[in-house]
Amino acid sequence: MSEKITLRGMTWDHSRGVDPMLATSAQFAKDNPSVEIIWEKRSLQAFADRPIGEMAERYDLMVIDHPHVGEVAESGHLVAFDTLGRDAELETLAAQSVGLSHPSYNFDGQQWGLAIDAATPVASYRPDQLDSAPTRWAAVMDLAAKGRVAVALIPINTLMCFFGLARNQHMTVAEAPDQLMDRGEARQVLELLVELAAKVDPRCLTLDPIGVAEWMGRVLDAPAYCPFGYGYTNYSRDGYCRFPLIFADAPGVGDNGPRGTVIGGTGIAISSQCKHLDVAADYAFWIAGAECQSTLFFDAGGQPANAVAWDSDYTNAAARDFFRNTRKTLETAWLRPRYDGYMGFQDRGGYILHRCLRGEAGITETLDALDAAYRDSRA
Repeated sequence: MSEKITLRGMTWDHSRGVDPMLATSAQFAKDNPSVEIIWEKRSLQAFADRPIGEMAERYDLMVIDHPHVGEVAESGHLVAFDTLGRDAELETLAAQSVGLSHPSYNFDGQQWGLAIDAATPVASYRPDQLDSAPTRWAAVMDLAAKGRVAVALIPINTLMCFFGLARNQHMTVAEAPDQLMDRGEARQVLELLVELAAKVDPRCLTLDPIGVAEWMGRVLDAPAYCPFGYGYTNYSRDGYCRFPLIFADAPGVGDNGPRGTVIGGTGIAISSQCKHLDVAADYAFWIAGAECQSTLFFDAGGQPANAVAWDSDYTNAAARDFFRNTRKTLETAWLRPRYDGYMGFQDRGGYILHRCLRGEAGITETLDALDAAYRDSRA
């Protein structure tokens, strides 16, 4: 009888983050009786905040967010998948990436994670209240003036909305070393965001995308429409919530189409301290692959990052065409900076913008503080 191999993993605490890991691990153990994979979970905020180095000391497998890769690329905490001699499999996954999901885990020429979950801020609406989603910002503001719009505006999502509105208009973000954006363009974007925040329910300042989806999906008199929120196929599936949502491409400012929202999603990474690297890699490549992503991973509540799953008639039928309806937005989504230091700016920047939306700081003061935080992060 072969020795039992136990791998420990860490993921994030939502049915989309936990259930597919449990389901795929159970199947992997069934196919490999000498292996068990035990998953723990952490809150969505802890998922964004907890240092990867700290997790790598305790866990073999980690579900990670791609902006962290700049910090870990030279740290030695993670295994680079391109060092495992599985180049053909990596090439296949790269070809099957939805948007920048796969390359978002590539930094300094090495692959630090395999994309297993794809997301970017997209629109959603209640089909019992709206016939279709607005495609232009002016129409969004008209709906907002009538109290029919909700949007996630906790600090991190405020920053993502700010970035998304800027990139939708082809504005340059975080490329200069001393200024986040051209000051005139940044002011224009912040004014749009302040105007939106003033027209939605104040509770939006306390909600993340899950909170908005829960509100819209479970409360009878909830707002009808959300212009930007990281998509969750769970809320478009039968039986998950009282009022299933339909997801759609994000609106454009002016004549701009759905582009520029900020790509998110998750990838699976392997700790450099993992003692069973081959087994961990087998599992990681399998759950990122087209077959698993299109069937078991999706069936368990996952949101695939593999284009085969996004093209599937099966997954689209089960999720009210979530994948087809939002594909253009995801394919044109912006990849956040990943330099070592960016995560510190992301934490500070969201709170700086949030103060402005709460009416506690003016636009000029806010943009000054945002640039100062950005310069600190670059230093």
